[in-house]
Amino acid sequence: MQSSVPPFSELLANTSKSAVHLEMRDDYGANPRLEAWQRGERINWDDRETWWQPFHQVIADAVSRGVVIRRARIVSEPVSEYIRWEHYATHSNVVAGEDVRWLPRNQAAGILVPVNDFWLFDGKLLRIHHFAGDGSHVRDELNESAVELEHCAAAFEDIWQRAVPHDQFSV
Repeated sequence: MQSSVPPFSELLANTSKSAVHLEMRDDYGANPRLEAWQRGERINWDDRETWWQPFHQVIADAVSRGVVIRRARIVSEPVSEYIRWEHYATHSNVVAGEDVRWLPRNQAAGILVPVNDFWLFDGKLLRIHHFAGDGSHVRDELNESAVELEHCAAAFEDIWQRAVPHDQFSV
């Protein structure tokens, strides 16, 4: 099925001030980098060429233009193996320029949280992610509804205020 949603790199290239990303799943399905980590392979963080991906460059380019990029993750505790790996690999997001925070699910009580992960660009455009029960990505959709933009922005800010900075969150 052909997607009419522009690639993330294009959406971020058109962003001038901020991009926020909310992730709420404990597993996002099969991933070759996760499988390598499960086999005991570790990233040599001193050898950037081996782990720096095009995604990281897209983030770094946006940050260099002055775009503030924040990512919040709501996670169950004890954390899943996927989340342990994701916490380990988040170093690459931080090096690229993202500010990342983690919120244990049991500390999210009272926050009205959207049911889907999303990116919010400049508070004006939502890229909503849809996943299957096994964590595999199904599709994305764009949304510019003022009500949904406001709801997602408010939820993200509430989560952000409670969440723990990456370097202070242990798994």
